[in-house]
Amino acid sequence: MVNKGTQWGMASDSALKQVRNVKLLPENNRRLRFLSIEECQRLIECCHKDLHPIVVVALNTGMRRGEIFNLTWTQIDLRHGFILLDTSKNGERREIPINTTLEYLFKEMQQRSVKSEYVFAGKTGKPLTDIKKGFHTALRRAGIHDFRFHDLRHTFASQLVMAGIDITSVKELLGHKSLTMTMRYSHLSPGHKRKAVHVLDRLMEKQEVDVPEKWYKNGTIFDSEEQSICRKSLGVLVRPEGFEPSTH
Repeated sequence: MVNKGTQWGMASDSALKQVRNVKLLPENNRRLRFLSIEECQRLIECCHKDLHPIVVVALNTGMRRGEIFNLTWTQIDLRHGFILLDTSKNGERREIPINTTLEYLFKEMQQRSVKSEYVFAGKTGKPLTDIKKGFHTALRRAGIHDFRFHDLRHTFASQLVMAGIDITSVKELLGHKSLTMTMRYSHLSPGHKRKAVHVLDRLMEKQEVDVPEKWYKNGTIFDSEEQSICRKSLGVLVRPEGFEPSTH
């Protein structure tokens, strides 16, 4: 706008230079807004009949808005229970499992009067492109504030992590290229590190160390029986302060 003003003689070059030197505030790309289960139920109940299935699919798949609007029936494999999405130029495919909720929904939608290759189509058979007004109306009725359609994707991932699903599985379901993108949800599962180290307790209790019948010490061969060494648990052979076997 200032560029045009300079071209038309309405603004000076110095004004243009000052505007260009203004530092922009960094964008908040790490926004993480998600709904509770109770809020999800309220939102679904407040959706118009045409919006209802779109929101249900978003909450149960974590698909992006464009992926949902352009979803075709050929991508839905009810027989094997998967939604198949092409995610890259080299033909890589992302498979999203279809749960019971989606199975019933898709079967019901197949009986609708409007026939189209698109799952979410308007009266003309073309895919829907704008649900902004209807979505905002549903949010207002449900009493939900500061929420975008893309946050349904965050809700899907957040609820999975809080339910104990490992972060790698969530990454694959979301179609993230790197685990770094998915790690934004990791803080929602504060107990996962504790559970991981507790696995060592069970391993130490069950794991047994095989000691050979004969072993060497200072060039002399000893029988294990002579040293009263037999099959001992790892917890016995490991010192409390480390993992170096004890010979005491």
